[in-house]
Amino acid sequence: MSWTPDNPALNTGARGANTRLGAMASVFSMIINGDLPGRFVWKDEQAVAFLTIEPVTPGHVLVVPREEVDHWEQLDPELFAHLSGVAQKVGKAVKKAFDAPRIGLLIAGLEVPHVHIHVFQGLSLETFDLANANKNAKPEDLDAAAEKIRSALRELGFGEHVAD
Repeated sequence: MSWTPDNPALNTGARGANTRLGAMASVFSMIINGDLPGRFVWKDEQAVAFLTIEPVTPGHVLVVPREEVDHWEQLDPELFAHLSGVAQKVGKAVKKAFDAPRIGLLIAGLEVPHVHIHVFQGLSLETFDLANANKNAKPEDLDAAAEKIRSALRELGFGEHVAD
């Protein structure tokens, strides 16, 4: 389910206050809390990482803080540093899992009012355009990509944080 401004189930409004689900209940908070499904590859006390349902490349992962903050520049510096570290580790795993020549990193902050870092194969400038996302990704392809990334995380020595 994608967040859209006119979707009453997920509409959090311009300031992040959700009129149906309570204050600050973003779609990412619902995934983190288990209210919506997610293909998690990483979990720790401060952050999670899961596959987006609309990838620009196979293995497109979102690194998300458990704490809901709308704008990345409002993050506590220590949390931002932690998210960057998780994104780097996940990026190494995506690179290994897909034999990617380069890994892209993007903070857009436009669609979901909850900070998230996109980690994906940076195959070309077009892959940095989220409008090129695959809106019809097959669940079995997403499942396979998640498992490849989990396996790579284990091989890289990050097994304690791998989400099964």
